[in-house]
Amino acid sequence: QVQLVESGGGLVQPGGSLRLSCLASGFTFSNYAMSWYRQPPGKEREFVARINTAGSTMFADSVKGRFTISRANAKNTVYLQMDSLKPEDTAVYLCSTLRGPIRSWGQGTQVTVSS
Repeated sequence: QVQLVESGGGLVQPGGSLRLSCLASGFTFSNYAMSWYRQPPGKEREFVARINTAGSTMFADSVKGRFTISRANAKNTVYLQMDSLKPEDTAVYLCSTLRGPIRSWGQGTQVTVSS
């Protein structure tokens, strides 16, 4: 059974940083690309970042140059380093993986950027 558990969210001031973690279990982590999505309040879920099995990354234009995604296969964990945070980054951040036709999601972690 696939499980994705996010952590590291919280309240941060504009310009600050946070690092999110997603611990995966129930599948061979190193064999799959991992992604982060976010859902701002009252809005639809949107793509944030993705890392494939070879370590290649891609980012939404809104976070390019500010966010970094990485993975530690030995720890079954994917990270999202978020720097220069803006109020518009406020959202629930969710970890996700696609295995065949099935996309799995974590429960999400709240990130609030406010002074």
